[in-house]
Amino acid sequence: MSRARFAPFAAALTVGAVALVGCGDAGSSDGSGSTKADTGPLAQVKVEGSDPAKEPTVTVAPKPLKLTAETKRVITEGDGKAAGKTDMLSIKAQVVNGSDGKVVTSTWKEGQTLGIDLTDQQMLPLFTKQLVGAKPGARLLLGAPTKDVYGPQGNTDMGLKPEDPILFVVDVDDVVAPLKQAEGATVAPKSGLPTVKINAGKASTITMPKTTAPTALVNQPLVTGTGPKVEKGQTIKVAYTGALWRNGQVFDSNATGYPTAIGVGAVVPGWDKAIVGQPVGSRLLLVVPPADGYGTQGRGDIKGTDTMVFVVDILGAV
Repeated sequence: MSRARFAPFAAALTVGAVALVGCGDAGSSDGSGSTKADTGPLAQVKVEGSDPAKEPTVTVAPKPLKLTAETKRVITEGDGKAAGKTDMLSIKAQVVNGSDGKVVTSTWKEGQTLGIDLTDQQMLPLFTKQLVGAKPGARLLLGAPTKDVYGPQGNTDMGLKPEDPILFVVDVDDVVAPLKQAEGATVAPKSGLPTVKINAGKASTITMPKTTAPTALVNQPLVTGTGPKVEKGQTIKVAYTGALWRNGQVFDSNATGYPTAIGVGAVVPGWDKAIVGQPVGSRLLLVVPPADGYGTQGRGDIKGTDTMVFVVDILGAV
């Protein structure tokens, strides 16, 4: 399944040409923006504002900030479940150019939170490493030279030169442990649909009926989960298998969990229509005609006339 980032800030979190190195921690403050307890390179950065609904104010003095490696400062500890390496988090975040102290972009400006999966290989290593251990309610300040985050070219889209220090202020709203597989009440599917056999750790076996494929999207629950309902714009984690109706050929699968935005055009329309509103823990059998898939142009081995069939486990949503 193809995936596109759905917001300007989310685009700032895609992996650069060079992965971050180092895993420093410059200490923490008392949560008020004071840096008196800090002795690391982020000690001269003041982060003010205690209302999580309002964008924090970041002051860098003196300027420019000097950073030679990745570093972190814990401003507010938070409480509750600490994020593990395979968890999902809902965050608010802000990007600041440490050379001049100017805000580059933020989720507060976009009026949204951002869901991230700490196993997502497309996510900046700065986030997937440094957010492990973060608790709901935490505020973190992350920093590194831009060239270490995005590569020697810097990030021209955000106006960041390779030598510019880049800062991320991150508020953790929630931490969610995704399921390993669908959990809930089994649902008997309607007759005439493809049948599904789940193979632990592998692609599911989908057997097609010897009938003409339906022309409209079919969303058949096989398991009804008991978790919260998926909302438009969230990041979800799913295990899935996709096969073609005409010959049963499996064209794509992910048995361990695939993160994607949902309801915002990051995946095929059939997924957006079917998955939004479903409870986490559900297993869905989706029959996706071309109009709700890749259209008349098709994609790869998928012809413009092909109907796709998916079995999808909704493992988590943030």
